[in-house]
Amino acid sequence: MTEFQKAYERTIENEGGYRLHSVKVDTGGMTYAGIARNSNPQWPGWKILDAGQTPPVSMVQDFYRVGYWQAVHGDEIDSQEVADSIYDFAVNAGVSVSRKLAQVAVQVTPDGVFGPMTITAINSQDPEKFMLRFALAKIDRYRDIVAHNPEQAKFLLGWINRTLKGVSDGVA
Repeated sequence: MTEFQKAYERTIENEGGYRLHSVKVDTGGMTYAGIARNSNPQWPGWKILDAGQTPPVSMVQDFYRVGYWQAVHGDEIDSQEVADSIYDFAVNAGVSVSRKLAQVAVQVTPDGVFGPMTITAINSQDPEKFMLRFALAKIDRYRDIVAHNPEQAKFLLGWINRTLKGVSDGVA
């Protein structure tokens, strides 16, 4: 059985921990614990941060559990490594993109919807083979981002390292 907490801990590390920062040319704008303000202006943690305080960890965890883990059906995926990888990529690139690339990796129609057919296909794959196919699909995606917006090239090595770290850890 997969566990959200394991996936969350790896992702929060990948996202730089519980820090508030802005990186020039980052389309997400200001982020806290990997939560991009531009993409998530409704997150209640922004009001707490704007008041000069720190949001509770549980608020960050709930954001990721509901918005990403549940959205990729992490609890329904048999392999912790596979669930971690799909979830982590959803955080990094968006839920729909992660779902579609996972579907590409298991050779089902990439419609971005994780129904019973997709979950069955994911669970019937050898996790190691899935991880390698998914990693290649992610790297292709990152290459396309940079090809369309060269300013994003400053993030390419970090994205690839995040992907390859996952492969070497058993989580692509």
